Amino acid sequence: MDRIGFIGLGIMGKPMALHLLRAGYPLVVLNRSPGPQIELVSAGATAGASPKHVAKQSDVVITMLPDSPDVEQVILGKEGVLEGLVPGGLVIDMSTVLPSLARRIADAARQKECTALDAPVSGGQVGAENATLSIMVGGTAAAFERAKPIFQCMGKNIVYIGESGAGQVAKAANQIVVGVTIAAVSEALVLAAKAGVDPARVREALLGGFAQSRILDLHGNRMLQRNFQPGFKTKLHRKDMGIVLNTARELGLALPVSEAVTELMNDLTASGGGDLDHSALVTVLEKLGNVETKAPSA
Repeated sequence: MDRIGFIGLGIMGKPMALHLLRAGYPLVVLNRSPGPQIELVSAGATAGASPKHVAKQSDVVITMLPDSPDVEQVILGKEGVLEGLVPGGLVIDMSTVLPSLARRIADAARQKECTALDAPVSGGQVGAENATLSIMVGGTAAAFERAKPIFQCMGKNIVYIGESGAGQVAKAANQIVVGVTIAAVSEALVLAAKAGVDPARVREALLGGFAQSRILDLHGNRMLQRNFQPGFKTKLHRKDMGIVLNTARELGLALPVSEAVTELMNDLTASGGGDLDHSALVTVLEKLGNVETKAPSA
């Protein structure tokens, strides 16, 4: 089996790494804060000292990091992954970053006689914990086939999208649909409340029709229950929408609906809600509409 290095053991990365360990892969792990790394080492992994050190001990290195600058530093920077990965190695970035960065990583990997895949995921913490993530992959078809058994330990819907950067484009599209739908569900429930109609019954009715969606089901319920404990933090979705808009600008493309949703996320973050679940977007619309919504009594 390939020796795997895993860098980034956050809310998503830690359960993903645990699935690989339980599948029998030799695993070297590295995390900025020591707690998750200690936990993985206790489960049988080996501790890494730096990205370069992890790569030297690995055939495949996976990164799962917060943002493009983190990924750039860890993979391309001094003491980074590509300084340690031997020819024939594979680097898989499963973070959500700019498609242009994914392409730069792939080019840099080729110069080191290695290969790279961009493989962002969707499914949140629950998907990571249950190994049911949707994984969107960009890179060469040969590298995808090599990595497929690894992906199958972490996800269920694994789709090869196309050349390097294509996985990140697919993830950007995913975040548009999720963000816009959260905003639409928020507006629907706020409209009902402002009209004096029970939002819970409106949601129940909509779930039986063409408006049905997982977001109306799960996040609509979060909104009604006032449960904004993060499954996916607003500040991270806001970061992803920044990737959407930056990519659109590179392409000369206008995305006015995405821009409007991003502004709502900016407002929520500015008011201190960045660490809340992205379903808390409803609170911005409630404030704009002077709508007071309370959690149902026990």
